[in-house]
Amino acid sequence: MSVFEILMLVCFGIAWPFSIYKSYVSRQVAGKSILFLWIVFAGYISGIIHKLIFSYDAVIFLYALNGTMVIMDIILYYRNKALMSKCNRL
Repeated sequence: MSVFEILMLVCFGIAWPFSIYKSYVSRQVAGKSILFLWIVFAGYISGIIHKLIFSYDAVIFLYALNGTMVIMDIILYYRNKALMSKCNRL
């Protein structure tokens, strides 16, 4: 278990709730990159797989928590995109 790995995941983890809140409230996709979100999610999944195979420790919880928050932001992205297209059709 690396202190630096924990610090990195905590710092990233602090940022995700703000992003999720902004996505939820704004109902906009402007400024969001779905490709970026999927790449970050793939990175967290890779971290989880690494922890499961090579060095299982409690840090896996931080990877899972961050990955869950990214998935929430991805879901909100698709919701907001659908809401925007619905408004554009009216």
